[in-house]
Amino acid sequence: MTTTAGTEIRQLLGVTIGVTSDRRSGDMIATFERKGARVVHAPTMRIVPLAEDDQLLAETRDVIADPPEVVLVTTGIGLRGWVEAADAAGLAAPLLEVMARARVVARGPKATGVIRANGLREAWSAASEQTAEAVERLVAEGIEGTSIVVQLHGAADEAVLAPLVAAGAKVRGVSVYRWLPPADPGAVDRLVDLIAERRLDAVTFTSAPGAVALLEAAKVSGRHDDLVAGMRDGVVTCAVGDVTAEPLRAEGIDPLIPDRWRLGALLRTLTAHLAEHPLACVATPHGRLVLRAQSAVLDEEVLELTPGPLAVLRRLADARGAVLSREDLLPALSGANDLHAVEVTVARLRTALPEAGLVKTVVKRGYRLDVS
Repeated sequence: MTTTAGTEIRQLLGVTIGVTSDRRSGDMIATFERKGARVVHAPTMRIVPLAEDDQLLAETRDVIADPPEVVLVTTGIGLRGWVEAADAAGLAAPLLEVMARARVVARGPKATGVIRANGLREAWSAASEQTAEAVERLVAEGIEGTSIVVQLHGAADEAVLAPLVAAGAKVRGVSVYRWLPPADPGAVDRLVDLIAERRLDAVTFTSAPGAVALLEAAKVSGRHDDLVAGMRDGVVTCAVGDVTAEPLRAEGIDPLIPDRWRLGALLRTLTAHLAEHPLACVATPHGRLVLRAQSAVLDEEVLELTPGPLAVLRRLADARGAVLSREDLLPALSGANDLHAVEVTVARLRTALPEAGLVKTVVKRGYRLDVS
C-alpha cells in the first residue's frame, strides 16, 4: 500500500473491533478508526472516581493519624487520584509526608512514575507488574506486626492480599475508585452476540474486572459457551497484560498480549496481527481480496455486503479458485435449505461487487472465484 507524507497507513480496512474498556477508550477507538477499522464500543464496567467520597477521605485521615510502615501502590492512576482527592480536602501535604516516611512499594513502572512525580521514592518495584509479586516480596522479608496500607485498584483485591494478613501484617486498604455495572447493558449483550457469532475480528480488554464482567453477562444471557468458543477460535482476543488475561485463560482462551503491558503497545500489537492475519487473502485480476468478519476489501475498497453474500464470498475465497457446487455453498447460508437460495445469493453478491466477473459460473458444476 502506498501512502503520502502525513497519511496514516490504513492497515485495518474492513476490520471490526470490539472495545470493552471505559477509561481511555476514546484514544483506543480513535486510533483504530484512523487505521480504517470499525469499532463496536461496549464498556463492560464503569470506573467511578471517589474524589469526593466520604469513605476515601475517612481512610485518608486514618492513614495520616496512624502512619503505616509500608505503603503498597498498585496503580499510577489510583495514587494520582488519591493525592488529588486529598489535595481537594486540604490533606495532600500531610498524606505525602506520611508516605515519605514509609517504605513505598510499587506494583510496576506506571505506579513508580506517579510515586516519583509526587516527590516520593519507591523502595522496590515489581518487575512483573503484578500485585502478587509485591506481596510475595513483602512476605519473604518478614512482616509480622508490620502496618501496611494498600492503595486498592478497584478489583477484588482480598485474595491477592490475603498472604499479607496470613503473615501477620496489619493491612488497611484505601479505595480510590470503584467498579460499577455498565451504563448500557444492552450494548454489552450485543457485543456478546457478535463474539459468539464470530462477527468481530477482535475484542480488546484492558482490565481483569472488565473481562470477568463480559463473561458474566454472557452467562446471564445464556451464551457463555458460545462466547468462549468464539474467543477461542475466530475472534482475536487481545488483553493489555497477564493480570487482565487471567480470567480469560481460566476459560481456556489464549489472548494476544503485547510485550509491554501498555495501551500503546496493545494498539500496535493488535494492528500488526490483524493486518497480517485476515480471514482470507486472495490475489485476483481485479486486485487483492481480503476477507474480514463483517466485510470484504477489494483493491483497498471496502465492499458493503450483507451476511449471505459475504458468507458465500468467504467460501469461494477459501477455495482459492476451485469450483464449489451449490451443495457446497448451501451450508454457508444460515437457515437456508433450498439450492435456489444459493443462486439468489450469488446474484446478490455479483450485484454488490464492483467487478461482477470476480465470481465465475462453471456450467453444470457451480461457481469459482476468479483468482490470479
